[in-house]
Amino acid sequence: EVQLVESGGGLVQAGGSLRLSCAASGFTFDNYAIGWFRQAPGKEREGVSLINTSSGRTYYADSVKGRFTISSDNSQNTVYLQMNSLKPEDTAVYHCAAVPAFGVIPINPASYDYWGQGTQVTVSS
Repeated sequence: EVQLVESGGGLVQAGGSLRLSCAASGFTFDNYAIGWFRQAPGKEREGVSLINTSSGRTYYADSVKGRFTISSDNSQNTVYLQMNSLKPEDTAVYHCAAVPAFGVIPINPASYDYWGQGTQVTVSS
């Protein structure tokens, strides 16, 4: 059974940092696109940061470039998202997602097969 379990969300003041973790199980971690989407109330789900676990290629939304860093530890089947300089507009539920992908990174959330339950990130002003 495929499972993606997120952790690390919480409440932080603007300018602060959080580190999200996504622990994957039930599939071979190689050759997957895996990463983070977020959804704020009344808004569509959007890709935040994604990584291909084999090529190391990464994707960042323009709104988080220079502030967020994604990394993967293939030996632990875990992907991390370090979020610095957080802003109130980063407030959302952050979901981890994964899909088999040989060297590429799909951006459309509809392309992803597996999803975690989500973790709330709230940034106060």
